[in-house]
Order: sequence, then C-alpha cells, then structure tokens
Amino acid sequence: MSLCHEQLQARLRAILPGARLEVMALPETPQLELLLLSADYPQGDLTSEVMQRVMDNPLYWVFCWASGQVLARYLLTRPERVRNKRVLDFGCGSGVVAVAAALAGAREVIACDIDPLALEATRLNAELNGVTLQYADDFFAVQGEIDMIIVADVLYDRENFCWLQRFVERAPQVLIADSRVKHFDHPPYRQIDRRESCTLPDLDESAEFRDVRLYLAG
Repeated sequence: MSLCHEQLQARLRAILPGARLEVMALPETPQLELLLLSADYPQGDLTSEVMQRVMDNPLYWVFCWASGQVLARYLLTRPERVRNKRVLDFGCGSGVVAVAAALAGAREVIACDIDPLALEATRLNAELNGVTLQYADDFFAVQGEIDMIIVADVLYDRENFCWLQRFVERAPQVLIADSRVKHFDHPPYRQIDRRESCTLPDLDESAEFRDVRLYLAG
C-alpha cells in the first residue's frame, strides 16, 4: 500500500526528528514541484542514535540534488531525447528525473530504487505533477526492452562505477548527470553538456559540486 504525505513525513521524522516535508517548485524548472525536506530541517548537533539512524537510512530522496535538477531541465528543454521511449530512471531518489521524463513525453517511465521510501516519495511526486510512472526495486528484474536509462548523481561512490557497463549492456542509450567525477573517462560515454546548479534545499556545497556534466552513451 502506498503512503500518503503525512505517512511519509512520519517515516522521515522517525529517522530525523523535527524534519518535515514541503512542496517546492524547482527554481530552474518551476513547472515541476517536489515534496522535499524543508529548509528548516534540524542542522544542530545530532545525538549518536539519530546519526546512526540517518546512516542506516540514507535520506537521498528528501533532496533534489544538483545533478537531478540539471538532468530534469535538460529533458524538459530537449524532450526529443525521451519522447515515445521506454525509459528507466536508475536510483530515482525523489523522482525528479523520472517525472521530468514523463512530462517530456516518454512512452513509459520506470522509476527504480532499492530504497522503498524513495519509491514512495517518487509516487507522491508523480501524483503531484500529474504523471503516471512504473516502479521497480530491482534493476535486474525489469522485463522487456528499455530504450534509454537515465541516471543522476549515483557516481558519488567508486563502487558504483561498475554500473556504467551494466547500463550500456541493458539499453542502447544511457544519459548520465554527475557533479562528483571530474575526470570522467569511460567510453562509450561522452560529455554532451555542462551546467551549474545546486541542491534543494541548499546544502551550501562547494562550487565543484555545483558543476554538473551530462554524458551520453549510444
């Protein structure tokens, strides 16, 4: 059973007491709204118990990361990239890129994430933006042909680099947005764009993490 806004917020507060969710329009794509962590989230000293809960339950889905914003804007301004295609958003987080792909005219969008709360957040954000998505918690269990895989900000851990090859083996086109890897040399991926953005709510990240690059394979 899917969760409503209040239930998802209760799950969030069980991990990070005092946190709350708020509907926000994205600065770069104001036609797209997301349910995200309010900017007044707890930022003081956290107890060791709370810190451990956050580490055990990473809250990637409560932020719209810079790479996600850039990729969403790119798809909305270049809808021909996904129009009439079956698209899989890997590591969907808040669902920003999956929602943008659907708004851009993709035939079907599969939001994929191993975190059940990320999938629930994506469901709510899809409803908020009036689009329909499909959902998967296992990349390898997705059946049928995929025309394009879209990925934002999953290369923060070098252990995730193995997915670059898996993506090109699964789909003829792969579109990646990343702000973490500065010397990206992974053929057949090639850089096609570069834009600046920031995470929402703003984490006051250094300039290097606001520098987002887009890579395409296929």
